[in-house]
Amino acid sequence: MGSNDLTPPPSFPLDSLPDADSPLLVLTHPTRAERVATIKHTYRNWGYALTEADYIAREEYLTTVPLARNGGITHWILTVASLPPDGRPILSSCESLRKRAVCSRDGEPPTEGVAHGIASVFTEPAYRGRGYASRMMREVGEKLRGWQAPVPPGRSLFSVLYSDIGKSFYARHGWPAFESSHVSFRPVAGAAGETEQVATAIGYHELAELCAADEKLLRADLTRRRDGKTHVAILPELDAMLWHLMREDFMTKSIFGKTPAVRGAVTGKPGQRIWAVWMRGYYGGLKRKEGNVLHVLRVVVEDPDQPDEELVGGFRSIVQIAQHEAAEWQTQDVQIWNPTPKLKGLVEKCGIESEFVVREKHSIASLRWYGDEPVSEVDWVANEKYAWC
Repeated sequence: MGSNDLTPPPSFPLDSLPDADSPLLVLTHPTRAERVATIKHTYRNWGYALTEADYIAREEYLTTVPLARNGGITHWILTVASLPPDGRPILSSCESLRKRAVCSRDGEPPTEGVAHGIASVFTEPAYRGRGYASRMMREVGEKLRGWQAPVPPGRSLFSVLYSDIGKSFYARHGWPAFESSHVSFRPVAGAAGETEQVATAIGYHELAELCAADEKLLRADLTRRRDGKTHVAILPELDAMLWHLMREDFMTKSIFGKTPAVRGAVTGKPGQRIWAVWMRGYYGGLKRKEGNVLHVLRVVVEDPDQPDEELVGGFRSIVQIAQHEAAEWQTQDVQIWNPTPKLKGLVEKCGIESEFVVREKHSIASLRWYGDEPVSEVDWVANEKYAWC
């Protein structure tokens, strides 16, 4: 069976499969047919908002966006080494996205490197409970240590994933949980017009300048941190944002027949601006709002020393624009992940009803460190939604 034949690989009797610790298993890359078969299986878990055809098309489309091009995305499967491609079982699968990252040790100038975001970890129900996902994650974790890493140093800085099965499974395999919280605002139709509008909408055209400014600010932030820890961050570059926004475009076009114009909001003069970039995510589609969220990908306070009193009006206006967009695009809430102490202060002072949530099971931010020091000495800076994949 050739790799261009999209017939799914056959099923295998469980008693014919090797144990999870067997040397007969191998971590490798799927063929086109195996990739499509995996997408079809994951549709039952993650594709509710789309038809199966649109879900497959979205996953294919996401291999063509800037972050995924030129080897940016890698698909992985655990299978039986001796069996031929397209004739072997897919015992477990996942994918990784290469991302630019930085690392600074106790105020040193940041070192640039590679990080990997792991996503779509999946084991077909028939193969669950046999340890295959554990075997795959052990091997993927070690493989990513040097995967596509620049020379020198010849190793990745770290890898991240977002667990929807709590904190313990991935921690056992090298990805301990980091802060996983968010502040939530309810959608309000017309909220953007409730008070004097001081923020303006962001579209695609403003993103390049804002992302470039954000990168500089983040590097400066890392060099100010002199607490004896190692500080790491995924860079909030344009391609990282576009991965989310282009994914959003596909979803909204499929669900609503149109794409949004407003991708965030900004207020203030240069040097004293606040801005937020967001995207709409859908797991419920039009049938149910549960799982539909306007996710704020990144919030930037350009001058962190500026008094809250000078910032709170602009922040309130940004939130109101987000609330209006959330209502218009049928999402159940607005979420800002892991707000900084500065941002928490603005949330408390802006006068808009909110809820602070500590997540214990879903979207648990988890990081595997490839450096020499223990992960307990690592501080994940800008642990926000834009880093998710």
